[in-house]
Amino acid sequence: MSSRESRAAQPLVTILGSSGFVGSAIVAALSDRPIRLRVVARRPTPVPPHARARIEVRTADLTEPVDLRGVLAGSDAVIHLVKDSAGWRGVEQTPRSERVNVGVMRDLLDHFRAHAGCGPPPAVVFAGSSSQVGVPPAVPVDGSEPDRPDTPYDRQKQAAEELLAAATAEGAVRGITLRLSTVFGQDSASGPPDPGVLTTMVRRAIAGEALTMWHDGTVLRDFVHVRDVAAAFVAAIDHAAALSGRHWLIGTGRGERLRDVFGRVAELVAAYTGKPEVPVRSVPPPDDAVPTDLCSMVVDSSAFRAVTGWRPETTLAEGLERTVAALTGAPETE
Repeated sequence: MSSRESRAAQPLVTILGSSGFVGSAIVAALSDRPIRLRVVARRPTPVPPHARARIEVRTADLTEPVDLRGVLAGSDAVIHLVKDSAGWRGVEQTPRSERVNVGVMRDLLDHFRAHAGCGPPPAVVFAGSSSQVGVPPAVPVDGSEPDRPDTPYDRQKQAAEELLAAATAEGAVRGITLRLSTVFGQDSASGPPDPGVLTTMVRRAIAGEALTMWHDGTVLRDFVHVRDVAAAFVAAIDHAAALSGRHWLIGTGRGERLRDVFGRVAELVAAYTGKPEVPVRSVPPPDDAVPTDLCSMVVDSSAFRAVTGWRPETTLAEGLERTVAALTGAPETE
């Protein structure tokens, strides 16, 4: 087999939104495989050193159909991480949000419909959110609950997921949605910033600010490390045939009381900086708070584990300490 034939025989995995927090972790996880990897974002994605994968870096505005079609061409699998950056509550007031959160998926599926029958349907793995269920009837949730998305952001995620399911039923793609619990894990101060609640609280504690909660602190959250999330996306590609056609929950299955977690943040930051420990306080919720802000969310990912063998490896304690070490300038740990 010639070198050109060998390259063509390698599967092409395209990551949309590759330069972000989760995207960068997935790039790192896939870079050690003998594949072709196309990484696409608005800004150039750093390439891991010593990668086995043949990595092609693209910059593109994925809301432009011609740009999107260009980066999708020839893909055997697509990981779709693109989302609006306006935040949870402002998406309906931001005209671009529907275009990003729903329109990119619509255009992606139109591209693959136009090329249906040219080969096996590509796997499309979409990043959803466990909060799409709305206020859960009970915890943990296991994916069988009816969806009642409570926020504009979750409604747009839900709309994109439904488009993916319809295209899967048509045979145009093999669609998989991974609904993620609360992702965290700032391993490096120089890497893409973790926008999540834990890293936000670490930054506040470093600045000497009180850590605030909109409840009494007994609300539970399921924190899953970004490296484990990356491993779940890799597992989804590896088991696309078995997973295709539905959503799957990704989390640890462990509910952590937010008062306890924020208290641990305060303790760790004080230990790493030598400064006094900041207080953890309950405050009234803001006017734009939604019911899901004030209820517990824990996910049961046993269905996904049974199909793929995936399981979370990084504990909250380990990941939280690495986050504090990174953001306080302590030596990075593995």
